[in-house]
Amino acid sequence: MVELDIQVPSAFDPFAEAQESDAPGTKEYIHVRIQQRNGKKSLTTVQGLKKAYSYEKILKDLKKDFCCNGNVVQDKELGKIIQLQGDQRKKVSHFLVQTGIAKKDQIKIHGF
Repeated sequence: MVELDIQVPSAFDPFAEAQESDAPGTKEYIHVRIQQRNGKKSLTTVQGLKKAYSYEKILKDLKKDFCCNGNVVQDKELGKIIQLQGDQRKKVSHFLVQTGIAKKDQIKIHGF
């Protein structure tokens, strides 16, 4: 049997550079969702804010601007989540862009 001098290339990750850079596909998104409660009642949840921000201060401003109630919930998998009463999806996304917390293309709005 003849042995060939062929070198098998090492593992190459073509996406390694993209993950390190600030490319469009690698940014963290802020998810704004609506959850149906009973009847007409609903909750708006905001997930994915950076941990450097004070969730309590953001919640306080949101509650004051939208005249609604809300709280911060700690989830094991998702981290901190802001919950607001009612359908506040458009208002929350506008607030996040206006205050400079996120850019418009970083916000994903989910719901019916």
